[in-house]
Amino acid sequence: MFYRNLLGMREVPKPAELAKRGGCWFECGPVRIHLGVEADFRASQKAHPALRCFDYDRLVSRLRAGGVEVTDDASIPGVRRCHIADPFGNRIELISE
Repeated sequence: MFYRNLLGMREVPKPAELAKRGGCWFECGPVRIHLGVEADFRASQKAHPALRCFDYDRLVSRLRAGGVEVTDDASIPGVRRCHIADPFGNRIELISE
């Protein structure tokens, strides 16, 4: 629900051989995110993907309305960006296009 409904990505089927492993794949334009399943999973809170957003303000508003904590980050002059966490605790950076 998070990747599809809040980030606006489309879930795509995994190839049959890979589907046996579990997890799911999402895409939006040229961006693809593959989520896997691990028994001893530990969320990545430092290493993270950064996604450039075409409609940054709308996306951030949708995330906040959906109950996602959005942490603005003004540490790079001239760059609008923030950090969020997916439902599994993984850090994701969003950057305004």
